[in-house]
Amino acid sequence: MRIGVLTGGGDCPGLNAVIRAVTRKGIETHGWEVVGFRNGWQGPLEGDSRPIGLNDVEDILARGGTILGSSRTNPYKTEDGPERIRKVLADQGIDALIAIGGEDTLGVAKRLTDDGIGVVGVPKTIDNDLAATDYTFGFDTAVHIATESLDRLRTTAESHHRALVVEVMGRHAGWIALHSGLAGGANVILVPERPFNVQTVIDWVQRRFERQYAPIIVVAEGAVPEGGAEVLVAGEKDSFGHVRLGGVGTWLADEIAHATGKESRAVVLGHVQRGGTPTAYDRVLATRFGLHAVDAVADGDFGVMVALQGTDIVRVKLADATAELKTVPLERYAEAEVFFG
Repeated sequence: MRIGVLTGGGDCPGLNAVIRAVTRKGIETHGWEVVGFRNGWQGPLEGDSRPIGLNDVEDILARGGTILGSSRTNPYKTEDGPERIRKVLADQGIDALIAIGGEDTLGVAKRLTDDGIGVVGVPKTIDNDLAATDYTFGFDTAVHIATESLDRLRTTAESHHRALVVEVMGRHAGWIALHSGLAGGANVILVPERPFNVQTVIDWVQRRFERQYAPIIVVAEGAVPEGGAEVLVAGEKDSFGHVRLGGVGTWLADEIAHATGKESRAVVLGHVQRGGTPTAYDRVLATRFGLHAVDAVADGDFGVMVALQGTDIVRVKLADATAELKTVPLERYAEAEVFFG
């Protein structure tokens, strides 16, 4: 048997751990050949692949990013995309694909399965917004990086008596903001699920200044003020229709400075959150996902995604996995509000 593996969408820590697990179990347990497709769905579209052997994955467990490269290519926005993929897989003798990615990559995997191509999905997103799994790998690392950043920023904020607005990733789900904000002792946390009142935020900041402390505000990139719109970095969209977000942190810092007369700075963590070495938790979770994805292929159980439920790795239908986003429940956000101001 010959299986292909690809990584799509934004890179994140733990991708290489999945590739390693798929390769080790595929070769050593089943005697399969493993082929890596480069740059997400672009690889099978263009026939851009490379064999992966045991030596190729020997030292990649702790490495961030992905040795296969990634992209946001959508084959269903390319002329004859699915048929081109079908031909490439046939020409290269690929019996099944393991696709590692988030909602967009797995949405394509679901459609390809419907079109008769055998695909097994592995959930990957630092945003932790796939509803069918309790956690996705990459999230824990992103939260650790954001939390460490908050710890470092707090000392400089206190030294200069200024407000710091820290913008983290999170287009439609505020999990990184919520978890890092709680862990880092933020004084305000703003998430996409709950539009914020600018004056209320300013009041919380002012209260913090009155107590002789420097306020730290964590805001997800997709957070919006009441009656406002998402702050856009650019108007262009990717092949999945997503507009690149960002800028809400700078906008809010300016509002705070204008209202309070206090110095206020914005820090955008950006891609720092998803780069570098994965945490131990993400390495283990990614490894387990890879192992169970191989089991699904061996069983011929296509059109599924491996998922974490409790402490168990289970299989869920790709249709269910991509049906809706997992957003922060308002009751979880209410827990954090105790610490605002």
